Amino acid sequence: MRELIAPFRNKRNRLPSRSFAVSAALTLSAAIALPAVSMADENGISFWLPGLFGSLAAVPQQPGWQLTVINYYDSVGASGAVAASREITIGKFNPTVNVNLNVNLNAKVDVVLINPSYVFAAPVFGGQLSLGVLGFVGTNDTSLNGALTLASGPFAITRQGAISQTTTGIGDLYPEAIIRWNNGVNNWMVYGAGDIPVGVYSSTNLANIGIGHGAADAGGGYTYFNPQVGHEFSAVTGFTYNLINPSTNYQSGVDWHLDWGASQFLTKQFLVGAVGYFYEQVSPDKGCVPQLCPFESGVIGVGPQVGYILPLGSVQAYVNLKAYWEFDAHDRPSGWNTWLTLSLSPSAPINPKAAMITK
Repeated sequence: MRELIAPFRNKRNRLPSRSFAVSAALTLSAAIALPAVSMADENGISFWLPGLFGSLAAVPQQPGWQLTVINYYDSVGASGAVAASREITIGKFNPTVNVNLNVNLNAKVDVVLINPSYVFAAPVFGGQLSLGVLGFVGTNDTSLNGALTLASGPFAITRQGAISQTTTGIGDLYPEAIIRWNNGVNNWMVYGAGDIPVGVYSSTNLANIGIGHGAADAGGGYTYFNPQVGHEFSAVTGFTYNLINPSTNYQSGVDWHLDWGASQFLTKQFLVGAVGYFYEQVSPDKGCVPQLCPFESGVIGVGPQVGYILPLGSVQAYVNLKAYWEFDAHDRPSGWNTWLTLSLSPSAPINPKAAMITK
């Protein structure tokens, strides 16, 4: 694990130089969390965004400054307790009464994420260190409709109708640190990330951009990458610890997540493949309403991906499009989401002998 990729150590295990730039573009360690309704835990909302990591996640990158820009679009829906919890949180009814639920929540999130990062050439713990921070801006359009029947003793009240809100603004800031190691076709990584809650948030909002509380996440991953034949598979897993939301005195439970990606280079510059994720809450929330809780959310997502590498002199661009369809969801909104990614990184040194076989 402590053996670095070629420019740092062992020439015998040198990977083709193209793999550095490709990995810089494909390693989607650019996003940490997104506007509130798109995830899990409190009101079906979490810090971690499933699908964050992708193909070649653990492969060391080309040293220097890098920039990743992602347009993320998410369309999700929920019903029952997840939808009703939003009405409780924003103060639309008294949570002490008994509740019969026939409520639907729908949300559309459209944001642009900007993630500058720096990859160090000097080894750290025998590996390659990168540091970055993510910021984003976008729109969250959320609506609730249906009926709530509130019962207290012999009295019952049915509330029908719809409410909606569109919020546009900046999100939280998400610092991250990653160390990667290489040994031939095997690559490993560890990472740590956090949430600085400075984004647009109010506990009385139906739609938020920030999540309203801090969080910390850590984990590790592995990538198998054989550039001679173009085969690749990556998996990254980790756990999230959420701090208490000071506006609601609510603390989401501990979350486990696993992102994976598989790809095949059909030419030196074009790849196709599949992506997916597993997300599961492993401990219950604290501070939620007894009539609706405990929330222990989970979801599975899977979909296709395509990517293209574009050399631009001293800079290399990579464009990737991937999509996820979600299923087996519980206690969280679910639906589908797309990622359109543009990554810019330093070009790798030219090595004519390192050309990948063209299929």
